[in-house]
Amino acid sequence: MNIILLGPPGAGKGTQARALVEERDMIQLSTGDMLREARSSGTEMGKIVADVMDRGDLVTDEIVIGLIREKLEGDKKGGFIFDGFPRTLAQADALEALLAEEGEKLDAVIELRVRDEVLVDRIVGRSTCGSCGEVYHDTTKPIPADGHCTVCGGTEFKRRADDNEDSLKNRLMEYYKKTSPLLGYYHVKGNLKRVDGLAEMKVVKASIAAILDK
Repeated sequence: MNIILLGPPGAGKGTQARALVEERDMIQLSTGDMLREARSSGTEMGKIVADVMDRGDLVTDEIVIGLIREKLEGDKKGGFIFDGFPRTLAQADALEALLAEEGEKLDAVIELRVRDEVLVDRIVGRSTCGSCGEVYHDTTKPIPADGHCTVCGGTEFKRRADDNEDSLKNRLMEYYKKTSPLLGYYHVKGNLKRVDGLAEMKVVKASIAAILDK
């Protein structure tokens, strides 16, 4: 099964993707992770990625599609979760063509719907465990008093420099301009499903499970 998780920054895509990896043995294809992995791999593709990133240039769609192709040709396990790609209609077309080449198809595109004002509250004050990526929040889920992650026991926590109200508004604008048209694209294709991203984490998880189990 192959799926895309859509939603603005802070909608909970990463949290739900990690649950699907753990419980359904799916493979999360995160654009950022793939680029970092490729850069340090020493392969021909990795050298191309390193050169582009070292120059400070944007990585092209062709490079990202090449990295995804390498993943699709490997162990498929329980299927793939596309995280951070596609972001534009051109990328959506490229992904569809690639899946067809590999004899694969897209089973569902799940939008996590949230309100902007709630996203601001959710993201400002957010921290993540430097080891496993577990998300914490100053108000709703503080880092444990003993300073250890409840999932892996790690003691290093990270806070993104752009997790502030002004930066978030800019990121939301970019999302609405470039990525939100994908909702109409996948609606027409019959792939789009919607989930209330503001519900409790376990409720969101159950809603996604219900979609995948149909």
